[in-house]
Amino acid sequence: MKAMILAAGLGERMRPLTDHTPKPLLKVAGKPLVVYHIEKLAAAGFEEIIINIAHLGFMIPEALGDGSKWGIKITYSDEQEEGALESAGGIVKALPLLGDEPFLVVNGDVWCDYRFDSAFDLKEELVHLILVDNPDHNRKGDFALEDRRVRNDGASKHTFAGIGYYSPKLFKDLAYGAAPLAPLLREAMALDRVSGELYSGEWRDIGTPERLAEVNKDLRNH
Repeated sequence: MKAMILAAGLGERMRPLTDHTPKPLLKVAGKPLVVYHIEKLAAAGFEEIIINIAHLGFMIPEALGDGSKWGIKITYSDEQEEGALESAGGIVKALPLLGDEPFLVVNGDVWCDYRFDSAFDLKEELVHLILVDNPDHNRKGDFALEDRRVRNDGASKHTFAGIGYYSPKLFKDLAYGAAPLAPLLREAMALDRVSGELYSGEWRDIGTPERLAEVNKDLRNH
């Protein structure tokens, strides 16, 4: 199974830190966010990782190279000319690199200890999403979870962790161009084609300078 790290966001909420550094290269405990993902993906048996780039995107290949440092192959899906294509649009552009088999996608701006699974069996589902308990900045949650089925609505909602296993079939009718992921997910949920699980381990959305400072402070205190 291949993996894709979404790393093309503008990082506007992270300014001024992202004025000169793409968000995935911001550091947690002295290590770039994206490197945590690469190390864990390599350890989990993923041999090829696709990373999409846009805002200050040239800096990411310069920092990471071709992946040989980690014993894997890194390929870049370049959105620098178009500007960031959003999550679904970025995946659509990268589909020729991802191939015809299910693949893993993880947001480049989350920090977690979730164990990626290179042998995950999507079966007949279009998507399998990882959900987490709602953080302070998203108290209402995103999706409901009932018997491992992800729903648009339910008695209680959880937060999408930015981690999921996807069939390329989910994107087959989506035209090239900027497009968000949530509407596609909701359509698949309406068809009852989305499974999911609630992850209770360490997970942080590093979306603002304050949250970055918080995780660095917590790690220093451990």
